[in-house]
Amino acid sequence: MNSSFIFGAVAATIGFFSLLRKFRFQKDNKKVDSSLSCSSVCPSSSSHNWTHQVFPSFRGEDVRRDFLSHIQKEFRRKGITLFNDSEIKRGESIGPELKQAVRGAKIAIVLLSKNYASSKWCLDELVEIMKCREELGQTVVPIFYKVDPSDVKKLNGKFGNVFENNCAGKTNEAIRKWRQALAKVATLIGYDSRNWNNEAAMITKIATDISKMLNYSTPSHDFDSLIGMGTHMKEMEPLLCLDSDDVRMIGIWGPAGIGKTTIARVLFNQFNDSFELSVFMENIKELMNTRPVCSDDYSEKLHLQNQFMSQIIDNEDIEVHHLGIVKDRLNNKKVFIVLDNIDQSIQLDAIAKETRWFGHGSRIIITTQDQKLLKGHDGINYIYKLGFPSAYEASQIFCTYAFGQKFPKDGFEELSWQVTKLLGGLPLGLRVMGSHFRGMSKQEWINALPRLRTHLNSSIKSILMFSYNALCDEDKDLFLHIACLFNNKKISKVEEHLAYKFLDVRQGFHTLAEKSLISIETVMSLGTNPFVSTQRDSTIRD
Repeated sequence: MNSSFIFGAVAATIGFFSLLRKFRFQKDNKKVDSSLSCSSVCPSSSSHNWTHQVFPSFRGEDVRRDFLSHIQKEFRRKGITLFNDSEIKRGESIGPELKQAVRGAKIAIVLLSKNYASSKWCLDELVEIMKCREELGQTVVPIFYKVDPSDVKKLNGKFGNVFENNCAGKTNEAIRKWRQALAKVATLIGYDSRNWNNEAAMITKIATDISKMLNYSTPSHDFDSLIGMGTHMKEMEPLLCLDSDDVRMIGIWGPAGIGKTTIARVLFNQFNDSFELSVFMENIKELMNTRPVCSDDYSEKLHLQNQFMSQIIDNEDIEVHHLGIVKDRLNNKKVFIVLDNIDQSIQLDAIAKETRWFGHGSRIIITTQDQKLLKGHDGINYIYKLGFPSAYEASQIFCTYAFGQKFPKDGFEELSWQVTKLLGGLPLGLRVMGSHFRGMSKQEWINALPRLRTHLNSSIKSILMFSYNALCDEDKDLFLHIACLFNNKKISKVEEHLAYKFLDVRQGFHTLAEKSLISIETVMSLGTNPFVSTQRDSTIRD
């Protein structure tokens, strides 16, 4: 068979960008019952509305003209906005306007200089800052500028003397609050100018770190518009069970283009901050195809483990000399790992062969098209079988990319439904072709439909063909026979016709189904004899 025939058969088989309907051929004994309960995986997030980025608390006479001005300059260079208090009149106590400014900052910098404690204003400001840290989750960063942190905590030395002088005539309650706030801020991780020989380098480091803090503190809305993602997160909840202290490996299984990677990325985005170390290893199958030529399995495992360790500890220079490194370095670490697009057992063995390689509470998520890899790995006891979206969700996905909204524009209702139906519900096809049709006139839509019925988009084709090309010659041949001659036929009939050509047709069916290339369905109303299908929207006939 020539390549054009093979491509044509695969295109026809996919049913215009779709590989299958649902995976119903056997109940997997590893499948988790949907009634399994566990505490919610969604942590509560603060609804506080931050109005600005950084609030600085400082004693002006000590730092405003030099150190603070240099910080302001470096912050501006990095796009960090400091709250400007120049228009607020300072008095004996901080007013509601300044309190509001303190409460509106994501990060508060407390610049503790030699005369900081001489100001009632500064000390009241600090009390409010520490209160915001406890109540609102505000990040507080102390900078000890030419003072000893222990003197701040214990109120010793010159800093302590300044504080005592300021306490004269003040109420016991005010003094108690000041002492408590100073003791707390002195124990926080910050910057001590006495440890730096170069003040400019210290300021650069502070600005860089604050910039990173702001990036991490900004909530992500990248996946808010994803259709059906809430349902997937709810179904993944009992599998992840983040409150459990055991180590869990969870497989996400489904055909190419159905959204396995997207679901894993959403999970990673939501929860990786709750772990000591985390890594999202994207498209490992492709990574292995671009690796240096290796002579044996051991070399391949070393190469892959080296890639993994360099990413999870963020060290490109690491060298892995033996396969015990992952266990040695991570067995006491709570880690969150995503291994995306695994297609060989050697990849799992190299990175996550056993749960005891990782610390208590670790979670490892594996995405793959091959169910056999998940079933064959002892550490994986939870498999999420990813199905196609409903017709309504498919329409919403397509319209989001075609029209920028979840419903068709006026006059495009019928055309939109036709295209969605042709795409068969495969999220990849819905996204790619939605973007393709965006901005086209109604006539251009009509002109494009005939080609859509007979051709695959190149981006979709390359992803789907990868699965086919990975098959052995016999399984490719069986797949093409099903696609061209026996799609949606009873298994008994297919076996009868193909027994002369294939030694074990039934085993071939099983292999193709595990690799998400076909679906074997049992329709109870027509008896227990299953049908084999490679199209999502095909009609089962007796």
